[in-house]
Amino acid sequence: MSTKEAFHKLIDGIADETKLKSMFNLVKKAISMREGELWKDLSDDEKNEILLAVEEEDEIASQVSHEELKSRHSQWLLK
Repeated sequence: MSTKEAFHKLIDGIADETKLKSMFNLVKKAISMREGELWKDLSDDEKNEILLAVEEEDEIASQVSHEELKSRHSQWLLK
């Protein structure tokens, strides 16, 4: 999965409008800043929010679909 696809999936998984607006503003700000400037300008809450989003994405990316599990273990499911 590409970074862009993962980012879209992450955004699609956020139901909280406040979180979405916060993430939108962070990305918008990041686009206009030089490398490294954004992180040092973030509050502790903003940094924690980003780190939590990254953790959640890692969890989502590591999940295996039901269909994939059935395919992997079909030899045992048919018995």
